[in-house]
Amino acid sequence: MPAEWERHLATYLVWPHKRDTWPGKFEAIPPVFARMAAAIAEFEPLRLLVRDQGMADAAREMIITAAGPAARLDRIAFTAVATNDAWIRDHGPIFVNRAAPGRAPAQVALDFGFNSWGEKYGAFDLDDAVPRRLGERWGFEVIEPGMVLEGGSIDADGAGTLLTTESCLLNPNRNPALGRAEIERQLKYWLGVSTVLWLGEGIAGDDTDGHVDDLARFVAPATVVAVVEDDPRDENHRVLADNLRRLRAMRDAEGRALTVETLPMPPALYHEGTRVPASYANFYILNGGVIVPTFDCPQDAIAIATLGRLFPGRRLAGIPSRDLVWGLGAIHCLTQQHPLPPAARG
Repeated sequence: MPAEWERHLATYLVWPHKRDTWPGKFEAIPPVFARMAAAIAEFEPLRLLVRDQGMADAAREMIITAAGPAARLDRIAFTAVATNDAWIRDHGPIFVNRAAPGRAPAQVALDFGFNSWGEKYGAFDLDDAVPRRLGERWGFEVIEPGMVLEGGSIDADGAGTLLTTESCLLNPNRNPALGRAEIERQLKYWLGVSTVLWLGEGIAGDDTDGHVDDLARFVAPATVVAVVEDDPRDENHRVLADNLRRLRAMRDAEGRALTVETLPMPPALYHEGTRVPASYANFYILNGGVIVPTFDCPQDAIAIATLGRLFPGRRLAGIPSRDLVWGLGAIHCLTQQHPLPPAARG
C-alpha cells in the first residue's frame, strides 16, 4: 500500500446528500465541499461522485462560486455512482501494488467489506458497492479480501509499516470471528506490510470506535505526527498521552525508532451538547499540497505551521471544518486517494 504522500492519479470525493449526517446544519455543508473540491482540483484530478446530472450541475455551480475564475473544472470528472453517504475514505477502494514473479508490479483495488462502522447508521449497501462501481467506471481491477475494514482505520508508510488502533480493529462489531493475530495476518497479506503498530483508543466523539486518522499519521518514512491534549481536565488527555507513549516506543519495519512530531488539539467543540471529533490529524496529502481542517481558533495557525514544516515544498490550504465535523468526520474521512499506478511512474 503506497504512502499517501506518493504521487496520486486522482482523488475521490462524494458530493454530500444525506441530510441526517449533518442534522440541522446540512445547508452549510455543500459550500464547504465546494471549497474542498476546488482546493483538491488545484493540485490533482478529482473524481467527484454524484447521484445524477442534476446533482452534478448543482455541484459545478457551487464550485465555481467557491473558486471563481480559478476553478479548475477541467480537472473534475463528475461520476454517476449512487452512495448512501459521503465517507468514501471508509467505503471506497484501497489501492495496492501487486508483484508477480517475472512481471512488473500492477495496481489493484481492494474492496474490503463496509458495514457502517459496526452497523450503526441504517442502509450501507450502496456504499459497500462503491469500489466495484468505480472499478467498472474507471477500468481498474478490484479484489475482495473478505474482511471488514475502513480506510480511516489504517495509515501506511509505503515501506512495510502500518499504523492502526486496538479500539477499532479489535472491536467485535467488525470481524467477530477474527482475533488480533488473524487480523494482523490479513493486514500483512493484503496491504503488503510486515509491521503493524497498534495504538489504543480514539478521541471523544469519534463514532468509528477510534480511527487512526484522528490520532496519528505518517508524514515521512519513520516519522509520525500525533495529536496531543495538554489540558489534563479534557477527556482526550489520557487517551492521547497513552498513544504518544506507545509511538515513542515503536519501531518501523526497518527497525528504526519513530520520530514523533506533535499537533495540538483544538478546543473541545460541541454541537447541541454533543462532543464532536475535531482533530488536525484529519488532514489530506495531495500532489504538491496538503488540505487541513481548521476550527476558527488560535490552534489553527500552530497546526498549519507544523504541517508546513513537515511537508516542505507543498502548499497548505485550510478548510473551515466547524460545521463539517458535526457529521463526525472531516477532510481525510471524506477523501480517498488513487495512487499513480507503478507503470505510470517516472
